[in-house]
Amino acid sequence: MADDFEPKIVGFFCNWCTSAAADLAGTSRMEYPANIRPIRVMCSGSVDPSYIIRALLSGADGVMVGGCHPGDCHYISGNYKARRRVAIIKSIFETLKLEPERVYLEWISASEGKKFVDSVTKFTENIKKMGPNPMAMRWDT
Repeated sequence: MADDFEPKIVGFFCNWCTSAAADLAGTSRMEYPANIRPIRVMCSGSVDPSYIIRALLSGADGVMVGGCHPGDCHYISGNYKARRRVAIIKSIFETLKLEPERVYLEWISASEGKKFVDSVTKFTENIKKMGPNPMAMRWDT
């Protein structure tokens, strides 16, 4: 693995909590890796498993899903749906021997800018250790 590897990470972030925490981290001038490509969704429960798989097949080295804490979802139970979906994807990846660690789910509320920074930093470091995503379709070969 090259030392200059900089992973591409797609982040699906809940509009009400994790996206707000990302905004708080930015306005508070907290620093975190610029590897994340955020996609704001209304609820983490609206992240279909096919979005995660498509991101990985399209070249992302990791996918992070961020939502409200369980019990605090603005859409009642969307985060429970997200938790089940991510667990199923990870189980399928394990069965297929595909690195389930490339998918990360974290609950981050709007007031947790520091937790957002810590989570993105930790996930980026983990993906750097893993190296480039072997599932990605490489169009340049």
